[in-house]
Amino acid sequence: MFQILSSCTTRLSLLGVLFVALTAPALAVVRDLRIVAPLTAAAGQDLAVTFVASTDAGQGEHVGFLHAEYSNDGGKTWVAVCYLDNIGSSIRRAGVVKVGPAGTTMQVRVRAAFRGGLAGDVDYKGAAIRWKDTWENWTQPPAKIATVVVK
Repeated sequence: MFQILSSCTTRLSLLGVLFVALTAPALAVVRDLRIVAPLTAAAGQDLAVTFVASTDAGQGEHVGFLHAEYSNDGGKTWVAVCYLDNIGSSIRRAGVVKVGPAGTTMQVRVRAAFRGGLAGDVDYKGAAIRWKDTWENWTQPPAKIATVVVK
């Protein structure tokens, strides 16, 4: 009798582990941060870019900050596109940037802090925001950078 119960318990334990392994990805939080921009642009034109941020974490988590900037001089100076706060669970924000001279590259960067949920202040990968390190210095994460070649 003991061997039968032990065998049943082992099977139930294996089934439990299998269930958790199969359902865990479905329970994962999805945080998204993207820049939608072309790979190339004509010199001197106004270029439309879109910034997307969202979270499905629930429990009060929202896009706490969304900051976007662009540079036409290799990152020496940056021009603000948008600085938003307390947005909600998702945002899709269009912006316009001025493209520099032909033969250069333009950089567009965006960062988001997800706040108010069980995880605290986190970046798009779910890591805790280090306000005086990665956030302040625009490192990845929490920032994403897109490069546009100017023709």
